[in-house]
Amino acid sequence: MNKQQKLSGPAVFFYSTIALTAMLSGAFFFLYYTGISAHDVILWGGIVSFMILYHFGLRILFGEITKRIKIDYRHPFFARKPFEARVFKLLRVRLWKDRVLTFDPASFDLKTRSLEEVATTMAKSEVDHWINEAISLTSLLFSFIWGCFPAFFLTALAAMLFDFQFILVQRYNRPIAVRLMEHRKQKQPKTI
Repeated sequence: MNKQQKLSGPAVFFYSTIALTAMLSGAFFFLYYTGISAHDVILWGGIVSFMILYHFGLRILFGEITKRIKIDYRHPFFARKPFEARVFKLLRVRLWKDRVLTFDPASFDLKTRSLEEVATTMAKSEVDHWINEAISLTSLLFSFIWGCFPAFFLTALAAMLFDFQFILVQRYNRPIAVRLMEHRKQKQPKTI
């Protein structure tokens, strides 16, 4: 990100939350595991703040990693599947797709980016959110440390549902961008 680019509201929220939960989980775990205050409330404060840090931190980390990987929006993985139209209609994606949070709105801006760049960003974003689905599942492993599997299961499920909305939006919007790109290419005069 260049120095003049302003962070979006969701990006500021993500980074602030990571900083806050890192401090909170460190403080709570220090108090609990040193025996200064070995109350269950202190332990659970540490667990909750650590899990928020875990989810947000790994999402940022893997988002940075996938920026360095070439992703082709034309890959068959990104093609719309026949059943998806029914899913989009059932979930009314068209009605709410423009209201979901965007971490980096500038990367989807058609005033400063080509349709091909936006389609590539949509594919990269989808990959990021599929990775986030896996991150959510890995959080279940912490139940082996602290127990209380149902609590970890419910938070993993909530995180997966949250990320799934972004996958739906990318899978809904990207074919539209690709069709528009193809339409523009067909309208260009052919050179000999």
